[in-house]
Amino acid sequence: MGAFDYISSFCSYTYSNAKTKRKPLQTVDIKVKMDCDGCERRVKNVVRRMKGVKSVEVNRKQSRITVNGHVDPNKVLKRVKSTGKKAEFWPYIPQHMVYYPFAPGMYDKRAPAGHIRNPTQAFPAANTPGENYVSLFSDDNVQGACSIM
Repeated sequence: MGAFDYISSFCSYTYSNAKTKRKPLQTVDIKVKMDCDGCERRVKNVVRRMKGVKSVEVNRKQSRITVNGHVDPNKVLKRVKSTGKKAEFWPYIPQHMVYYPFAPGMYDKRAPAGHIRNPTQAFPAANTPGENYVSLFSDDNVQGACSIM
């Protein structure tokens, strides 16, 4: 009887692991321009019908939708775009989260009050050619600068 219990627990263990794989609980913020109550209702209902969505919050003043649940962010964005509205991931973060919020490229006139553009989206990629030359002549790289001069 002990061997049978061992085998049955092994089978139920593998079956239960395969069944419980799902996406982690996360929050997705999307920027969507909504002009009226009809637009807001249409977008909210389309997102609410998705599998895994726990809650949907709409802030029409900020043109923002917040979706909580076990969802894929790209699928949520695609579903919002299916309504015919122009949508993108929320590109802003609170101003107090950044050390130097007034750096060039971070200020955006369309940002809600107290928000700035996300620094990872505001600055160019680190592998640009100009960046490599600047790092050659830094105080941290004394040997590299001396070998060039």
